Amino acid sequence: MTITPELFGAFFKCPTKCWLRATREPAMGNVYAEWVNSQNEAYRATETERLLSETPKDESAVSPPAETLKTAPWRLAVSLTGRTQVKDCDLETQIQAVERIPSAGRGKPAQFIPIRFIFTNKLGRDEKLLLAFDALVLSQMLGRDVGHGKIIHGDDHATQKVKTSALAGDMRKRIEKIAALLASTTPPDLVLNRHCAECEFQARCRKIALEKDDLSLLAGMNEKERKSLRGKGIFTVTQLSYTFRPRRRPKRMRDKREKYHHSLKALAIREKKIHIVGSPELKIEGTPVYLDVEGLPDRDFYYLIGLRIGNGESAVQHSLWADSAGDEGKIWGEFLAILEKIKKPVLIHYGSYETKFLKRMIEEHGHPPEDSVSLKAIKSAINLLSVTFARVYFPTFSNGLKEIAGWLGFRWTSTILTGMHSIACRHVWETKNASLEKRILFAYNAEDCEALAAVANELNELNQPHSGAEGALPGGIIDTTKLKREHPFGFKRNNFVLPELEAINKAAYWDYQRDRVFVKSNVVLKRSAHRASKQKRIFAVNKTIECGRAKSCPKCHSTKVVKHQEYSKTVFDLKFMRNGIKSWITKYQFHRYFCQCCGATFYPKERCWTSSKHGSGIIAYTLYMSIELRLPLIHVDNSLGKLFCCHWAYLGTSNRIKKEAAKTYKETYEALIKSLCSGRLLHVDETKVSVRGKDGFVWVFANMDEVVYVYRDSRDGDWLQTILKDFKGVLVSDFYAAYDAISCPQQKCLIHLIRDINDHLFKHPYDQEFKTLASGFTALLKPMVESIDSHGLRTRFLRKHLASVDRFYRRISQMTLQGEAAVKFGDRLQKNREKLFTFLRFDGVPWNNNNAEHAVKPFAALRHVIGGVTSEHGIQDYLILLSICQTCKYMGVDFLDFLRSGETDIHAFAASRQRRKRRRGHDQPHAAKSTAASASAPEVPDTQTDV
Repeated sequence: MTITPELFGAFFKCPTKCWLRATREPAMGNVYAEWVNSQNEAYRATETERLLSETPKDESAVSPPAETLKTAPWRLAVSLTGRTQVKDCDLETQIQAVERIPSAGRGKPAQFIPIRFIFTNKLGRDEKLLLAFDALVLSQMLGRDVGHGKIIHGDDHATQKVKTSALAGDMRKRIEKIAALLASTTPPDLVLNRHCAECEFQARCRKIALEKDDLSLLAGMNEKERKSLRGKGIFTVTQLSYTFRPRRRPKRMRDKREKYHHSLKALAIREKKIHIVGSPELKIEGTPVYLDVEGLPDRDFYYLIGLRIGNGESAVQHSLWADSAGDEGKIWGEFLAILEKIKKPVLIHYGSYETKFLKRMIEEHGHPPEDSVSLKAIKSAINLLSVTFARVYFPTFSNGLKEIAGWLGFRWTSTILTGMHSIACRHVWETKNASLEKRILFAYNAEDCEALAAVANELNELNQPHSGAEGALPGGIIDTTKLKREHPFGFKRNNFVLPELEAINKAAYWDYQRDRVFVKSNVVLKRSAHRASKQKRIFAVNKTIECGRAKSCPKCHSTKVVKHQEYSKTVFDLKFMRNGIKSWITKYQFHRYFCQCCGATFYPKERCWTSSKHGSGIIAYTLYMSIELRLPLIHVDNSLGKLFCCHWAYLGTSNRIKKEAAKTYKETYEALIKSLCSGRLLHVDETKVSVRGKDGFVWVFANMDEVVYVYRDSRDGDWLQTILKDFKGVLVSDFYAAYDAISCPQQKCLIHLIRDINDHLFKHPYDQEFKTLASGFTALLKPMVESIDSHGLRTRFLRKHLASVDRFYRRISQMTLQGEAAVKFGDRLQKNREKLFTFLRFDGVPWNNNNAEHAVKPFAALRHVIGGVTSEHGIQDYLILLSICQTCKYMGVDFLDFLRSGETDIHAFAASRQRRKRRRGHDQPHAAKSTAASASAPEVPDTQTDV
């Protein structure tokens, strides 16, 4: 296959276009593409004739033979056909013009300069590469380098010199890619892009993309994102739509622009409904003025300003026309004059084209007065695209005005379909001065303003207050912030549209069928249910306690008090014995007393009964099973009822015990927080938790002796600055940016850094630059770890490594990093230099955050038990008790013993246990001596009787 400039230029725009041209696929037509081709041919013919007229006939040639190129006597040749071969690739081109500069002396060959004609006033890299293609063919034919070329372009016949030798490398790579493309028997993957609007195969490719539901239909998605989705098995827009998951926006991100979600765009297309994120705000406080401008980007010339003032039938349309570039200032003045006559004008436009127009007009044609109405309107102009982007998702493949307005029902009557077609129409008017083209442009511009008004009115409707459920708003509009997040692989409650279907579904539940259906036909179940209904609760009291008598009246202090009424209270408890536990029921009997002097009734001042019907033993054991053993509360209730015959342990008992215990230990919990935040070392980490379908976060604060868990509804770290404002110790954490704002010495977890290094090395094993950098960091860290293993976290042995750190950073600063990963890693090391090796300067500071990560594990296990069904108050109760439990473990204290003791100060309880152990250690020798004496003494029969 021969590569020509047509194929070479098509490959810049789209590989599919190059393939279709090479296979002679018939074009389906494109007005703009046809006009561009005709303009290029006309410009080439005109410029060729001009150059030939300026060159003597005996020094010019038309289509000279390539064989006589080296000995050619001409100074200018046009339409020179060139053929050559580069790396088994046949290249062919018709060089539009070649300028020959005679030899400057013996040994200096003549120079040949290829010339290409481009009708546009602005040049891009693609045009320069086409010239470089001609230069490559010419250099191969001559057998020597052709390092320069010329491009003649624009209305003023401007000449730009191009250094083609600088483009040779890039050009050869593209030639290799084109050769590989044309050698393949299968066409390249079809990808729609921006060039489609000016391509002759636009209709053909779009039809195929629609049939395939291709991802490239989504105009805002780039190749990298499409490749990532294909790696996940997502190839169509419909498949992508099922990946959207509504997420709760963190507080720290509420003031920032929402990220654009292609999956939500796909969902809107699939459901054919508008989807909104948050509350898109469009405030039009005044008279709306809808602005649309037509221009020639090639010349930086704006020739038509369209203004639509007001809405509905009373709207007024203004069309300001410029015949030439000299009239541009005139229509700008007319535009400002119209604005000055409007009461509180609000300029509304769509996209950045009008934004650039307003800025350039002020720079080129004068600044309106500072206190003028027009200047205020220009400064406060509203770009509807910025209002809708990432906030309003219309069910259209792109966010263009024409697609959105078309979906809303607006229809264009003009024959102009796009802004590119208007460029061609304007050129036709300039050439023929045809009034028809001018009327077409006026109609097209006016309808654009009307379409803009339709979109603005639709956005204004979204701002109106609505009441809807499940995220639905009037008109089929979906609010994604109110959508429920679905979990496709979990149990969930079905919602039925028809009440009859819901009633039928309820009749299929297991409990319902067993208690209401099977019991009527199964004799065994019927008898069991009858026995259960007849069964009475009988409590066997283990101990009865008579409470003391009241001595005096608390009101008048008289001793003339008599028993008024007898009461009793039963307390259910567990009794802990040396080798087991058993249920224990205590009955308290007491009286209410009557004062014969003042007539008051009262209870004794010293009460021997508890306010709760649950004893301290059952409370301790319930918390032990739910917190330390991590049993679900419903299983704790069932376990108490089955193991200890506690018929009083009905559903919900354990939950109430948990709530009361959390209140009891709230002060202990707050004391732990205060102690941690005023210590010399603090480890911090956080993990996610689901609370009734909403994401929250649990923060872990820990040191070597204490642990505290704190619940927050977001990962926003602002509250950390409040709680740690007086912390002056060393903070050990991961690389989350919220920790950086805390003013104290910090140690970043090096384990996190090592994991990131290892992950990149696994994914990119041949990234030699990153591997060299990682090896240097590893060689720096390894001796430090060896010193810690030998001497512990003591500064006197670790301080010597600070010199190695300085040398390592000096080497980094001298390295010239090229790869993206190496540059990022180097920047990360430089950014955190003062926080990576803090452990070398402070005693007892670890180099990793494993203490906090270890503390996260118990909550992760408890989170699995909770399963997202707890409330915010419930999770806070859990965290208070889990903090007590883990602190007991860190201090070497048994959690169950602490609960049974009735103590609320863990440090005091731990100290008492230590004192008891020391006393036992002192008493142990005496006990050994007495044991030895008793062994040597004669055996004396026991005459006592056990009571």
